[in-house]
Amino acid sequence: MDDDQQNTLHMRLTGVWPLVGRVCEMDAFDQVLTDSRMTAFFVYGQLGVGKSRLAEECLERAAQSGCDTRRAVATSAAASVPLGAIAHLLPDDVPLNDPVAAFAAVAEFLRARRSHVGRTVLLIDDVQLLDATSAMLLRQLMDANLLFLIGSVRSDEPYSDSVACLTGGDAVHHVDLGELSVSHVQDVLERVLGGPVGSHAVGHFHTMSGGNVLFLRELVTGAARAGTLAHDGELWEVSGPQSASTRRLTDLIRARLNSACVKGRRILDTLALCEPLSLPLLAETGDLATTERLEEAGLITVLRDQRRTTVRLAHPLYGEVLREDMPESRRQQTLLHHIGVLERCGAQRREDALHLATYRLAATGTADAKLLVHAAALAIHAGEYARARSLLQAVPEHMHTVRSRLLMGKSLFETGDFERAEHLLARVQTEAEKEDDVLAAVLLRCQNLMWGVGTSPAQLTEVIEAGRRLVTTGEGHFSLVVYEAACACVVGDYARSLDLCRGLQLDDPRTHDLRTWRIAVTTKSAALSFVGHTREALEWADRAVEAFAAPDEACPLGPQDPLNQAIRALALTEGGRIDEARAVAQRTHTALAGQLTAARFDQRLLSFHVARAEWFAGHPRTSRRWYAQVANASRPYTAVPLSTALAGLTASAALMGDVEAAEKAWAEYRQLGGAVPTPEEMLGRAWLCVARGEISQARTVLMTAAQEARERGHVAFEAILLTDLARLGEARRAAGRLRDIAAATDSPFHRARADFATAWAGEDAERLMAAGERMEVIGADLLAAEAHATAAIILARNGERRPARAAALRAKNLSERCEGARTPALVNVEASAPLSSRELEIGLLAAQGLMSRDIAARLTISVRTVENHLHRIYSKLGVTTRQELTRHLHGSAR
Repeated sequence: MDDDQQNTLHMRLTGVWPLVGRVCEMDAFDQVLTDSRMTAFFVYGQLGVGKSRLAEECLERAAQSGCDTRRAVATSAAASVPLGAIAHLLPDDVPLNDPVAAFAAVAEFLRARRSHVGRTVLLIDDVQLLDATSAMLLRQLMDANLLFLIGSVRSDEPYSDSVACLTGGDAVHHVDLGELSVSHVQDVLERVLGGPVGSHAVGHFHTMSGGNVLFLRELVTGAARAGTLAHDGELWEVSGPQSASTRRLTDLIRARLNSACVKGRRILDTLALCEPLSLPLLAETGDLATTERLEEAGLITVLRDQRRTTVRLAHPLYGEVLREDMPESRRQQTLLHHIGVLERCGAQRREDALHLATYRLAATGTADAKLLVHAAALAIHAGEYARARSLLQAVPEHMHTVRSRLLMGKSLFETGDFERAEHLLARVQTEAEKEDDVLAAVLLRCQNLMWGVGTSPAQLTEVIEAGRRLVTTGEGHFSLVVYEAACACVVGDYARSLDLCRGLQLDDPRTHDLRTWRIAVTTKSAALSFVGHTREALEWADRAVEAFAAPDEACPLGPQDPLNQAIRALALTEGGRIDEARAVAQRTHTALAGQLTAARFDQRLLSFHVARAEWFAGHPRTSRRWYAQVANASRPYTAVPLSTALAGLTASAALMGDVEAAEKAWAEYRQLGGAVPTPEEMLGRAWLCVARGEISQARTVLMTAAQEARERGHVAFEAILLTDLARLGEARRAAGRLRDIAAATDSPFHRARADFATAWAGEDAERLMAAGERMEVIGADLLAAEAHATAAIILARNGERRPARAAALRAKNLSERCEGARTPALVNVEASAPLSSRELEIGLLAAQGLMSRDIAARLTISVRTVENHLHRIYSKLGVTTRQELTRHLHGSAR
């Protein structure tokens, strides 16, 4: 980030932050202010939730409505002086020693002002600090309806006499201000930072701030200053270790924690290192009375779930500050004490082994090797791969076993150390003596090679064949066939994948190892989706989801449900249920994001399926954000997730008209190697050509990719590519093959694509609008808009003006859902007369800034031909200059 960008970011962070998530409160204030019977509006909330910001916005609303607005701030210093907080607002001749006379004088003053400047509205921040005399005077003025009071009150401080005096009665409206939700935190961050923010950053800042606006501001400022919050050209994301960040924030929290007594501080220290804790365990550290006082002070939270009561610090940042302030000797003493408590209580809960190993390692730098390995297995099943890796690294090399190395291989893969994972797992596969260990090594190697290193199908086959030489049981060979089918699916050999699955007995999961069965059915579901058998694909995906249960601890794979849900989202998308697909992937992604410290593979996969669903919906801004998120989380990896994300990012940016961003993403895509590209990825190149104005080249790209998809049996990809070919003016070339695909598959999406292209090719306006309606039901808003737009052009050409206007209006309404997407069909419907295919291509090239001779050279036609076409284009579009032409063709996409 250069100096100008740093300065811009600094100004954004230090400026006034937007008020987000307070619509209901502001609506309530507007109603209260206009009600002559109401005299006050009080905002309650803890420190930092945005009470003052909301109160200031209310005062601004009052000023805009014509009220006479004033403000005062109550402080501890001013509270020692009667009327100290509001003295600057009183007339000079008010007799302060006579309350009755003072009220009369102020009342007369306000009545006189009201006749000139309207109702007086006073804002007082921190009403709980107001002195009693000021409170009494203000209450009298409120009761006389001479003053409307806006006040903020700290709900985490004792209820003062001033608050009691001012907030009672039916004429006073109360608002309890809570913390911001995840979506509100995202909204705030994107407004302040001026661009999209990755879900990992949003989740991190929401979790660490607890939705507290003050804490959020300080966290973001500190992260930006430390460089752990950075922009990759597409979105803002966090990386590396995060901390409480700013001195101001640390000092605020430290002052709050210092209110605890010595016994309370001991409890807080224990929670900072070991939370959450059950109440009985915590009672071993301090008495219950101290715990109750900490809860009343808002420093801890006691949660009751059926028969279990757990205790946590009231805010995540409390733990950071406590750990930062804790001397090493106290840290060690606290951990050792708690280890003793756990052991005395029997350490009976499943997670206790993980806690014991972690605490011993932190306290002494070492722990029993068996305990470390057991704890690492538990950490993997919880998705805490970095934690598992650190536990396993503490095991002495000579004490590692095949099982511990398998766990380390899984941890290395999930934390992105692919080369080291391959080296370790290859060694394990060779040294393993038990069949289960051989199978686990083969599976992990295949996963790492496919999704991490990026490899050829031949190398995957070699790994599996090496495993076959070491496997003797029928169940072992069954597993290897499943792994082979999964590899074939990932590299795009769907026919072979399905052939392998066809020979497996999968109807009853109880007849096989559940882990292997889940891999088999999700592989089968994915392959079926890609060849167009979406009904069966969804049935298998649903069975995998329903069969999900916590994996056996002996299995080094970890939880599978997120992957099952990702495959289900794929089946829903291909089956023409885009809204459902997006909801499934987003819901699972959100649940994962709240648990993770870094984006892992299954989270990236879910993000990809959200992006893909948004692309098919025709929402390029949203799909661009999700594709950018996958790319950011995948770098510097060189396998499938990054290449597919960059291709999608290219297409999304191009559809928005952002040629520079699309060029950048495609250049990065072309530098990748290792993974076998899918034909669908050529959508990126095709739409980049469209954004450049090279429509003929885009058609060539799509035709070539569609032919490759057909040869490889990629039915879904072929249908997608042919549909886009139809959108770019080659419906006649695409329609026949799309009808064949629709007839051979059961996907409503494929049938709708075939009807779309057939109606376009036959210039059948009625059938086009019917296809558009089906596309809208499917959730493909952009295709629906293009269908109606093209129908409008056909109707207008046939002289049916009224139906043409109705179809054009329908296209406009649908396109408004599409986030500024600009396609040739949508551009054409806006012309007074439709542009021909050649006119549209020349117009787009001219809008890119190319001179007539350059356009002529690119299209191998004469300059005179280009000029003649431009003359007709200007006439049809009603423009006179190339600047106007550019605005018409690309303006709304920017």
